[in-house]
Amino acid sequence: MATIAAAHSKWLSPTLKILFVKTSSLGDVVHHCPAVSDAARAIPGAAIDWVVEEPFAAVAAMHPAVRRVIPVAVRRWRRAWWRAAVRAEVGAFRRSLGAEHYDVVIDAQSLIKSALISRLADGRRHGMDRASAREPLAACFYDVRHAVPRGAHAVERNRRLTAAALGFAPGTPPDYGLSVLAAEPARGAVFLTMTSRADKLWPEERWIELGRSLAPPVVLPWGSEAERGRAERIAAALPQASVPRQMTLDQLAMLFARSLMVIGLDTGLTHLAAALGTRTVGLYCGSDPALTGLYGAPRATNLGAAGQAPEVKDVLAVLA
Repeated sequence: MATIAAAHSKWLSPTLKILFVKTSSLGDVVHHCPAVSDAARAIPGAAIDWVVEEPFAAVAAMHPAVRRVIPVAVRRWRRAWWRAAVRAEVGAFRRSLGAEHYDVVIDAQSLIKSALISRLADGRRHGMDRASAREPLAACFYDVRHAVPRGAHAVERNRRLTAAALGFAPGTPPDYGLSVLAAEPARGAVFLTMTSRADKLWPEERWIELGRSLAPPVVLPWGSEAERGRAERIAAALPQASVPRQMTLDQLAMLFARSLMVIGLDTGLTHLAAALGTRTVGLYCGSDPALTGLYGAPRATNLGAAGQAPEVKDVLAVLA
């Protein structure tokens, strides 16, 4: 630790203040947690704040190294930017963000919208260079730009940017740092049958075959009415399967923590389950797990690939 302290002797503040801007989506927010753990481990006592979209603020709050979660509502504000109440919220957010000086501001989203948010903060702004950023124009808004390999997994891109901005080398396995206290012993399985694109779906008959092969109970959460209908059709064909009321992110995290296993599609909730340490299997049917699959979680496994949906026997084999 003495080496780290010496490397950061240039900071003027007795306590280094770091602001992360990583706003969305759920999977991206989960993928940023190891970078937060890296910063907290490398710089003991650092004050770490995080700007995140309000629906995902609960994830940032689960990380014990985060001092302050600063919710932003760009998605909601865009739909009603002309309303006085929305303009008041935007003004309050700007004042809250600008009220404190940060030694380092790190935009890990590398989008124009996140770069503009970082400009509202008082501090030296770091981000990816034009060749590394998801939206190259975002690099124009940073004071310091860093090269980060585009082909690296999202978790590692976040970690490398953070390490470059703060002047240390990650060097350790990823640590998500997330935990929730489950009051009940682990039992049963959770099926996450929802995802953002039709090509990422797993056939309903395979979910049913898998459910019949596992020890009950099975819980099938949902987010939209279409997802609820799919969950109910699958549950109707299984013994001791249930479709709960719509759950909050905190409630879902607790459900994952008290389940023996989570099997899910390419969705942020599957990443959250893996980050919490639950035995998790990610089913990839329309996307490449090499870039955004479950990563760095010792009890997580990816199956399938774009255009290559896994078979039920493949899932049962890794759960054996």
